[in-house]
Amino acid sequence: MLRSRSGFALLLSTALAAAAPALAQAQEASTAEQTIDVMNTLFGKHPGARANHAKGVVAEGSFTPSPEAAKISKASLFQGPAVPVTIRFSDATGVPTIPDGAADANPHGLALKFKLSDGSEMDVVTNSLKYFPVATGEEFRDLLKAAAESGPKAAHPTALERFAAAHPAAATAGGTARTPSSLARQTYNGVNAFILVDAAGKRQPFRFRFVPVEGEEILPPEEAAKRDPNFLMAEIGPRVAKTPARFRMLAQLAEPGDPTNDATKPWPDDRKTVDLGTVTVSKVVPDSAEAEKALLFMPNNLTDGIEVSDDPLIDARVQAYAVSFSRRSQ
Repeated sequence: MLRSRSGFALLLSTALAAAAPALAQAQEASTAEQTIDVMNTLFGKHPGARANHAKGVVAEGSFTPSPEAAKISKASLFQGPAVPVTIRFSDATGVPTIPDGAADANPHGLALKFKLSDGSEMDVVTNSLKYFPVATGEEFRDLLKAAAESGPKAAHPTALERFAAAHPAAATAGGTARTPSSLARQTYNGVNAFILVDAAGKRQPFRFRFVPVEGEEILPPEEAAKRDPNFLMAEIGPRVAKTPARFRMLAQLAEPGDPTNDATKPWPDDRKTVDLGTVTVSKVVPDSAEAEKALLFMPNNLTDGIEVSDDPLIDARVQAYAVSFSRRSQ
């Protein structure tokens, strides 16, 4: 009997060890499911639309690397000639009809899918926040829950006020994103850290930044509120048809001691930036609403020479995006 129990214990421990990765993944997926569920509570369910950044426009263009890029990363993106890029600009929230000038439409998003020379793709997902309100997927879920529980009739301090008191960045991050005069006149930041790897294997933590060549142009809130509800989405097509919009793709380089695992902590502005190249937005696709249905931008969809860091928010975003994408066709 003792031998039988020992054998069972050994079998059980072996099975649990083998199942541990799947169990951990299921736990992460549960957080992602909860995150999308509370987004649907906050913004409503809109068939076929993303749970967040539901309103957007799809464009096409190209990326031309700089000579400096090839020195800091062995990625094929930086080694050869220009490559095609699919771009999606977007408003925040899961409301497909949100007015572009509304305060809640911030932060605006810029997602890019680079078509690499070997036939593969690489994604970059950014927004106009200078830093993120929370550091983990669980905290983001809890922030959304707190917002959902803090309606106009909620007693003070509301759940959102209590959350903000315990998470300082949650109270201030939103104020770093403002409404531009054009989607082509806004700076977009990669709040997560990634790693550049050069030909010798040297690793350099960095964050993406996309800066409009024309310069950033921000509207006063009262002016933004007066604009047509679709002024940003309607303006970008004619603008780039006349003169393509260009963004400098920069890498802000971390120095020793700069946190790579906390998106709530921006690095100092005096950190060195490297010009990785230029993104040129040349046209809006003929049927943007149809084109965006098939588009999924994943922050971990990278290429050799660019790697994820230890930032836990990257995987949390990947998990949540996958859940949102799976529900679009339901």
